[in-house]
Amino acid sequence: MGLQEQVMTEMKIAMKAKDTVALESLRAIKSAILLAKTEKGAGAALSEEDEVKLVQKLVKQRKDSAAIFKEQGRNDLAEPELAQVTVIEKFLPEQLTEEEIEKVVVQTIDSIGASGMQDMGKVMGIVTKELAGQADGKTISTIVRSKLSS
Repeated sequence: MGLQEQVMTEMKIAMKAKDTVALESLRAIKSAILLAKTEKGAGAALSEEDEVKLVQKLVKQRKDSAAIFKEQGRNDLAEPELAQVTVIEKFLPEQLTEEEIEKVVVQTIDSIGASGMQDMGKVMGIVTKELAGQADGKTISTIVRSKLSS
């Protein structure tokens, strides 16, 4: 079952349960899918990789918004954003723990012989492709930076 079908099924459940947070989140995913499908040059269907990127983008937007709201002392606005994150994350592959990400980073550094910060781009490129959808880019970057600087 594709992402769009999953979202539609979940929307029906959320409507019946009168779950406004879930419904709002699911509508955002549906809207993003429709926008992606109608973009210039886009095919009729999205690949699974494109769907994962799309959902990751939505999660990142909400996390960034929540962080900004918290900085401004607006927890009343941050909480709904974080609630939407939990709903949207259900459509992502299972996320890896920091230890699992660290193992992949160390293996990549060893395999390409990276020796310092000048190799960060190479390592990030390989690790990001390998862990697509399973790890947040910010987390990967932090781990790669710490391993290359030590």
